[in-house]
Amino acid sequence: MANSSSDRKKEEDLYNSWINNQQEELKELQNAIVARKNELNDDELNELLRKMVNNFQEYANGRSRLARIDVSPFFAPTWCTPLENSVLWIGGCRPSSFIRLIYALSGIEIESHIAGYLQGMKIGDFGQLSGKQITMIDKLQRQIILEERRFSSRLASLQEDVVDQPFAMAARIYDTERGENEIEPLNKHGEDMSNLLEEVDELRMKTLKEILGILTPIQGVEYLAAAKRIRLCLQQWGKKREQEHICN
Repeated sequence: MANSSSDRKKEEDLYNSWINNQQEELKELQNAIVARKNELNDDELNELLRKMVNNFQEYANGRSRLARIDVSPFFAPTWCTPLENSVLWIGGCRPSSFIRLIYALSGIEIESHIAGYLQGMKIGDFGQLSGKQITMIDKLQRQIILEERRFSSRLASLQEDVVDQPFAMAARIYDTERGENEIEPLNKHGEDMSNLLEEVDELRMKTLKEILGILTPIQGVEYLAAAKRIRLCLQQWGKKREQEHICN
C-alpha cells in the first residue's frame, strides 16, 4: 500500500478535524441539556442525536477511505499521544466501553446489583434507567463482548500471518533482475487489516446506535456529552503527560 507524507497528512487532518468537531458537538449537547429545562422537546433532541451519529459515520467513512491507501497508521497513530494509543483497540475504543460508560454514569455495579435494579430500584441520576433498559443494555453488552473476542482473534491471526506468510514469501520470490522484493504479500496483509478496521468501526457505529435506541432522548444527549468529555480529557491528559516528560 502507498505510504507518503501526503497520505499521513490527510490522516492527521481527518483526526484533528474530528477532535475539533467533538468540542463543538459537546457545546451543542450541553446547551441542549440546559434547554431541556425550558421544555426542549424530544423531537429536537432526537434530531441533535441523529446529527451526532451522522457525523460519526462520516468520520468512519473517511477513515475507511484512507485506510485503503495506508492502514498501518490507524493502529498506532502518530497524531495521538502515547496515552491515547495505550487504550486503543483495533484503531479506536472498544465498543464494550460505550456500554461501561452507561454503568459508570448510572453508578451501577452490574455484576452485584443487577437483580435488585431489575426489581425496580432507582438508579442514580442518569435519567432513572428502568429495569427494561438495564436488561436491554446487559444483553447488548454480552453480544458486543462476543464480537470483540471474534475480532481480537482475527487480529491475532493477521499479526501472525505477517511473519508466517508475507515475509517468508518475499524471501522466496526475490526478483534478481529488478533487484527488489515483491510487495504483493504485504499488500494483501494491508487489505485484510483495512477490512478488519472497517468492520470494527461498523461494530462501534452499531453499538452506539443501539445504545441511543435504548436510552431516552435526554439520556442519549447526556450520554454523548459525557463520552465527548472523556475523549477530550484523554487527549488533554496525554498532552500534559508528554509535556511533563519533556520538561523532566
